[in-house]
Amino acid sequence: MDKSGFSSFLLGLGVGIGIGMLFAPKSGAETRQLIKDKTGEGTDYLKQRGTELKDSASDLLAKSKEALNRQKETIADAMEAGKQAYRDAVNQPPQPPTEGTAH
Repeated sequence: MDKSGFSSFLLGLGVGIGIGMLFAPKSGAETRQLIKDKTGEGTDYLKQRGTELKDSASDLLAKSKEALNRQKETIADAMEAGKQAYRDAVNQPPQPPTEGTAH
């Protein structure tokens, strides 16, 4: 949930509580208990969403690390292949000129 969604949730919660208090046929004590219960529900919801977001972030971080490690291995393999190709080219004896080629 982004900031806008969170703000909308809190606004809706506040409006709902306000309307509930205006039209509630309950006593003050019952209304206060209802508000307390609803606030507890909102707190539980926020804790749950926070845990879900933390888990999602952890999963994304682990996947990113795996992808980075794969890229490092690929680059290291390519560098080693390039080094080997260079060594092969440097250590290769010179080729004799072929007939019919101009120098």
